[in-house]
Amino acid sequence: MTSESLAARQRRREQLRDFLRTRRARLTPGDVGMAAVGRRRTPGLRREEVAVLAGVGVSWYTWLEQGRDINVSAEVLDAIGRTLRLTEPERAHLYVLAGLNPPRAGGAHGASVTPELRHLLDAWTPRPGVLRDRYWNLLAVNEAARTVFGYADTDHNCLITFFTNARYRGMHVHWASVAPSVVAAFRADAAHFPDDPEYGRVVDDLRAASPEFSELWARHEVGVPVQVVKAVHHPEAGDLFFDTTTLAVVDRPDWYLELSNPRPATGTGERLERLARVRLAASA
Repeated sequence: MTSESLAARQRRREQLRDFLRTRRARLTPGDVGMAAVGRRRTPGLRREEVAVLAGVGVSWYTWLEQGRDINVSAEVLDAIGRTLRLTEPERAHLYVLAGLNPPRAGGAHGASVTPELRHLLDAWTPRPGVLRDRYWNLLAVNEAARTVFGYADTDHNCLITFFTNARYRGMHVHWASVAPSVVAAFRADAAHFPDDPEYGRVVDDLRAASPEFSELWARHEVGVPVQVVKAVHHPEAGDLFFDTTTLAVVDRPDWYLELSNPRPATGTGERLERLARVRLAASA
């Protein structure tokens, strides 16, 4: 973590002391599969019980809970977190209070997209919006994104669609110049999770399907996603320009909303409205 003042370090240790004490106090021996032995003057687990369950020395854990200046590792913090039944936010908080950078949240696989997120995407229409996970798999796509960007029902991953969907590629005016930065951003995302095989699966599938991707992937360029301007030539609406912003979902930090807003003074908003009316009339 970044350098901090002596006073800030002391406050952090005091918060660590209080946090560990309160997390310990909310558990009983029965909660962790231990038999209660002897009379207890205070509620919750004893320090020595936490130490035994976490596989650390009693003295070391006592020093940690007292807020002393001792070295800690991620492995030990994870063991303590499991023993105290910490939630994901609590585990990250423990890391911060102990002076370590918290691990990136992974999220649960197979979680359903909430009705609230689907409603947000639908309400964003006629502006394009998609929800994707950290592997760039498409979790939800609004009708505007299908109409404007060319997403089909068979598309399941943003990166694979970028290289293999002919309609998508044909409508994106600056596809060739943007492709290297798209691949570089995916490589940067994958580097945060070197032991996650899902990234390798996406890469292997795409390398088998796209020589262009294979060539760009072999460059080992790394970049970060930034707010970009998307230029699209739609066969019905004409030239469309969007400011696209990527936002992390707070309670699912491995999910990302990509919201595209019509760029001012380009007439894109008016063209989108007309396109939406035509599509609505055609489906009536």
